[in-house]
Amino acid sequence: MSTPILWQFRASHFNEKARWGLDWKGIAHVRRSLLPVWHLPRMLWLTRNTQTPALELDGEMVPDSTRILERLEALRPEPALYPADPAARQRAVELEDFFDEELGPHIRRALFFAALDHTDFAVALFTTGESERTRALYGASFPVGRAFMRLSMGIDAPRAAESRRKVEAALDRLERELAPSGYLAGDTFSVADLTAAALLAPAVMPPEFPYAFPSPLPDSVVAYRDTLAQRPAFSWAAEMYRRHRGRTAEVAA
Repeated sequence: MSTPILWQFRASHFNEKARWGLDWKGIAHVRRSLLPVWHLPRMLWLTRNTQTPALELDGEMVPDSTRILERLEALRPEPALYPADPAARQRAVELEDFFDEELGPHIRRALFFAALDHTDFAVALFTTGESERTRALYGASFPVGRAFMRLSMGIDAPRAAESRRKVEAALDRLERELAPSGYLAGDTFSVADLTAAALLAPAVMPPEFPYAFPSPLPDSVVAYRDTLAQRPAFSWAAEMYRRHRGRTAEVAA
């Protein structure tokens, strides 16, 4: 098998879901990092879609974090992400789907609404790891990129307020669903735990996240994080990162 290539955004939580799966499985891979909005021609050429992540695997392009995790499980069954018990497996997959739909897009919208007006922070967030020249060029074009993001992701005050309510509801369910083991589907870490924790990462900002978040945070971002920080789900996600995110399988190109 040739070395898989993950086409990604560094800061994105759905991309983190795929990255974590590769690292959890210990599958050596190369990461090709793209910049939001600038990524559009490349992803359209690669996948006929505009979304990341996408995994290039032996000449095949596998889009979508859920499909990527399914392929990784088939490629390398151990350590497992999907429980062996059928009932626990069904529960894990159902919860993965729930968090993909009811948490991921909404926490992104809520955080982007808080962050995008702060140009220096937003540009630093999206261009982590890039050269000074790239950061400068991206910053110069960012007003156009910001307008595109707001339009394409529905980032405005009414929809951000609704997304904040959706996030709270998703965290309510996460906290209800936790088993005495501390996991969501059975007694071990599974795709449900990985998904929920990864999708919360932009708010939790755990130290184990593979890329540094810019500092200082804008007051609006701090204020939104503070509304979540006392939730058991917030500390649970930090604990999942502490227990299960401490290794990388990335290799040099």
